[in-house]
Amino acid sequence: MLRRHVHGDNDAFGLLFTRHKDRLWAVAVRTLGDPEEAADALQDAMISAFRQASGFRGDSAVTTWLHRIVVNACLDRLRRRAARPTVSGLDERALGALSAGQAAPDAGAAADTALDVTAALRTLPPDQQAVLVLVDMLGYSVADAAEVLGISPGTVKSRCARGRARLLPRLAHLRGRDEPRASGAAPVPAGPQEGPQLGNHPATGRVSPADGGGETRL
Repeated sequence: MLRRHVHGDNDAFGLLFTRHKDRLWAVAVRTLGDPEEAADALQDAMISAFRQASGFRGDSAVTTWLHRIVVNACLDRLRRRAARPTVSGLDERALGALSAGQAAPDAGAAADTALDVTAALRTLPPDQQAVLVLVDMLGYSVADAAEVLGISPGTVKSRCARGRARLLPRLAHLRGRDEPRASGAAPVPAGPQEGPQLGNHPATGRVSPADGGGETRL
């Protein structure tokens, strides 16, 4: 598809985007935590990919190349956000819920958890946010995350470890929220999950632009 686009097929890039948009959207919305900002980042990334297609050398799979462009667009926005001291209304509500350790009155426990995780993630450096989104929230393997981010697997592991260590005290109040409520009910063991292979099947926790939701594994 990318080769056809480079050679003048006006429909090829649109078909390529349609094929990968769900996973690309999941990466953007999980990384940024804001559907509107994620949509803008995804649009910027696809414009960049459209214009840079002729420079694709085939050193990686096309889907990895697209993921890398989306992640870079998100990281640019995270860095710009970090340079601005102001927070949005969503951030204020999330940070308030996180610091108070209590649920919002009009939202379910799952929504509260997602809000808390989003707020906690935003306290991390962008590079740590990126690896935790790919590995812990979307289920990518360390090797796939390393390829997307253009770093070594060891760097992915160390950033994950540092990010998780910083998140633990901020999310400690979620442990009680997730405990089984029924008397005598045993928790469901969280066994190992196989991460998605790039180019083979959709990422765990895939979301669509319409809902912006999905499972949070942190």
